[in-house]
Amino acid sequence: MNNESLLNKIQTASRKVGKTWPLYSFVTSNPLSGFENIPFQNAIQDAGSLLGANVLPNSVTFRQAWENGEINRKELVALLNENGINQTPDECLLQMDSSKKIKVQNSNAKLDRMMVKWLMAFLDEGLAEWEMPYKEDGFYRAWRILAVYDDEIDVEFLSNIPQDSIDALAQVLETYTEQEQLIIMEYHLAALPGWIGYIKFREETNSNWQQEYNITLQDYLAVRLWLANHIKAEIIPSNDQHIYNPNQKIQYLWLKAWERSWQNNLVKDLKKQTQETKILDSAKVPDAQMVFCIDTRSELIRRNVESTGNYETFGYAGFFGIAMDYVNMDDGLSRKSCPPIVPSNYIVSETPQQDKSKHFAKHQKRNARVRFTDYFLRRMKNMLPSAFGYVEGSGVFYGISLLSRTLIPAKLYNPKQKNRQSHEKVCTPEIEYSLIAGVDTIITLKEKTAIVKSAFDLMGWRQFSPLVLFVGHGSHSANNPFGSSLDCGACAASPGRHNARMLAKMANLPEVRNSLKYDHDLHIPEQTVFLGAEHNTTTDEIVVFDSEIPDFHKEQLLRLKNDLGKAQQAASQERLGGPTKCIASAHRKANDWAETRPEWGLARNAGFIVGPRSLTKNINLNGHCFLHSYNWELDKNGEALEGIMQGPMVVTQWINNHYYFSTVDNEKFGAGSKITHNITGKFGVVQGNGGDLKLGLPLQSVNESDEKNYHQPLRLSVLIQAPKERIQEILLRNENLKNLLDNEWIYLLVMDPLTKNKIERYQKGMQWVPSRTFHEEFVESI
Repeated sequence: MNNESLLNKIQTASRKVGKTWPLYSFVTSNPLSGFENIPFQNAIQDAGSLLGANVLPNSVTFRQAWENGEINRKELVALLNENGINQTPDECLLQMDSSKKIKVQNSNAKLDRMMVKWLMAFLDEGLAEWEMPYKEDGFYRAWRILAVYDDEIDVEFLSNIPQDSIDALAQVLETYTEQEQLIIMEYHLAALPGWIGYIKFREETNSNWQQEYNITLQDYLAVRLWLANHIKAEIIPSNDQHIYNPNQKIQYLWLKAWERSWQNNLVKDLKKQTQETKILDSAKVPDAQMVFCIDTRSELIRRNVESTGNYETFGYAGFFGIAMDYVNMDDGLSRKSCPPIVPSNYIVSETPQQDKSKHFAKHQKRNARVRFTDYFLRRMKNMLPSAFGYVEGSGVFYGISLLSRTLIPAKLYNPKQKNRQSHEKVCTPEIEYSLIAGVDTIITLKEKTAIVKSAFDLMGWRQFSPLVLFVGHGSHSANNPFGSSLDCGACAASPGRHNARMLAKMANLPEVRNSLKYDHDLHIPEQTVFLGAEHNTTTDEIVVFDSEIPDFHKEQLLRLKNDLGKAQQAASQERLGGPTKCIASAHRKANDWAETRPEWGLARNAGFIVGPRSLTKNINLNGHCFLHSYNWELDKNGEALEGIMQGPMVVTQWINNHYYFSTVDNEKFGAGSKITHNITGKFGVVQGNGGDLKLGLPLQSVNESDEKNYHQPLRLSVLIQAPKERIQEILLRNENLKNLLDNEWIYLLVMDPLTKNKIERYQKGMQWVPSRTFHEEFVESI
C-alpha cells in the first residue's frame, strides 16, 4: 500500500473536523470550517450525518421566536409556499414537535473509551503529577510499548503490534477499497471530534508541548484502527449509522424566515437613521476619541460613553492591527495576540520605565513570591507524603477563603484587580523583534508607521482630539475554565490591552508622526496624546493606562475618567436589568467562584455593520452587532474595505458559527452543562470522568435555562456602506469571500451612498435584490 496515498487520505478526511483550541486560548471558530466550500444547507446535512448531530434550531427554539414576534408571518409563508409546503406556521410547529431525531446506539463506545484513556494520559500538559512513560517517543510508539501492560487490550507480545504507525494502518486497511479507506478514516476521526480537533491544533501550531511530545492524526488512526481490529469493533460504518428528523427542510426554511425578519428590522432602523441624521459640524473637535474593539459588547459601552460628553468612538478589530505574540512578564509565557488566521509578525514584551526601576524591582519580587507560593501549595496538595497532613492543617484557611468568596465576592474583587494591573504602571510595551523577513530583526520605522497609518485608514479617521484612547477589552471571572473565550477573539482569546498599549506607544513616537506627516500627508497635532486602555466586559469599567501622560493633559484625563465612571454605571444598569447597586452586582458576578454565567459574552450576535458611526449612533442595537468604522470617501482604491472583508468579516463569521452550532446542539458542538465539567490536562474539558473533549461553548453561555435559549441561532448578516461596484470588485478578487456568500455562510447587504443609500441584498452569482422586496412590502403589511 502506498504510504503517500494513505497520508493524503488522512489529510482529506481530517478537513471535515474543525480545530479545538485549548482552554487558555479558547478561540471561537466554525466547527464546520471544513465544509465551507459547499452550500450551508448541504454542509449541515453532511456534517449532521457524519457527526450524529443536530444542525438546525429545534421546534422549541422556533416556537419561542415565533411567539416573541421575531419571525415575520409574511416572510415565513412566502418561503414555505415557494418551496412547495402548504402547511400553516402552526401546523409546521406541531409537525416539528412530533418528530424527533432517532438516536442510534454507539456501537464503538468501548473503542472510544479506550482511546480517550490513552489520549488523556499522553496529551496531559502538566496537570498530572506522574507522567505517562515514553511520551518523548511520540504517541504511537509510547502506546505500543505500554499496550502490553493494559489488561483491557490483552495483547501478550510487543511483536504482535506493528513497529510503525504507517504499517499498522496498512495492516488494517489493505482489504478495503480506496473509497472505503476514506470512509473509514472520516468515520473514525469524526467519532471523537473534540480530541481530533485538539490534535489538529497541536499539529498546526507546533507548540512547545507538540515539539516535545509529538502526536499526529496518523498516529491516532493507527492506534484506533489497530485496536478496532483487535477487539472486533466496527471499522467501516453501517448504512443506518444515523437516522434523521424528516423535518430538516421545514426547519431550514423557518431559519431563513427568521434571518430575513431580523434583516428587515435592521434595514428599517438604518433607513430611518440615515433619513433623520443631521449634518454634523466637522470642525468641532471632540474632547476625546476612543477606539473600541468591534466586539458586540462594545456597542453598549460606546453608546453610554458618547452620552456622557463630547466624545467620539470608533470600532476596530481588537488586536489593533498588530500581528504579535505577547510575552507575559509575570510567567514568561508567550501567547498569540492576534487573529488565529493571521501569522504573528512581532514579539512584544514589557520594558521597565526609566524613572520607575525601584517600583519595577518591588513588582518582580512580589511576583516571585506569588509564583513560589502557588508552586509550593500545589506540590503540597498533590505529593502523596504531604497531601493528608496538608489538607488537615490548611482546611480552616481554605474554609475561610471559600466562605469569603461565596458571601462577599464583590468586596474581594477590587484588590484583586488592582494587583492584576500593577505591571502596566511600571512598564512599557516594546517590540523585541520583527519576524516579517523570516528572521529575527529589529522593527523598522517603516513598519511602525505602516501599523499606525493602517489603523487610521481602516477607520476613516478625519481629525484628532487632544486625548485618543485605544481601548482593548478583557473579561474577568472566577473558577471559569472557559474564561478565555470571553476575552478578545481578535487577540486569539487574550486580553486586548497589550495591543492597545503597543499601538498607543508607536503613535506617540515623534519619528512615526514625522513619517506620517511628510511621507503620507497625515497630520497628528502636537498636543494629541495616545493612551492604551482596557474595557472590562464583565463590570463595564474602563481602566486607562496613563502612567506616562504629560502634565498638561492630566486635568482633561481626570474629567474623562469621571465620565467613564458615569458610563460604567449606566451600562451596568442597562445590562444587568437595573439593580440599585449594579456595579457591586457586576463585581460579585466577576469574582463569585460559583457563578456559572459571569457575563453573556458575544451571545445574540447576528450582524456586522461596516460604516461610519453616524449610521448606528442613535440606535440601540442591544448587543446584536459587530461595529467596524469605515469611511468609503477616504478609501479611494478600496484597500481598507478589502482588508476589513478579508479579516474582521471572516473572524466574525467564525464567531457567529461557533455560537450557532453551540446553540443548536450543545452536547455535540458545545460543552454541555458546566455543572459536570472536569478539566483534563490543563487544556480541555470533558463531562464527568471521560468522553469527547468539548469543542464549543457551555450550555450556560447560550441558554437562560436547560430549555430556553438566550442566543438566537442566526447566520451572520453583514451590512456595508460603500459603493456596490467597489464591493463587487473585491469579491471578484477574493474567491474565498465570494464562496462564503454564494454558499450562504454569510449574508451581505450593501448600502450604496452613490444611489442615496439604497440597500440591496447579495444573491448567489453576484446577483442583487433591492431591499424593497423584503423590506418595504414588510412595512406596508404592518
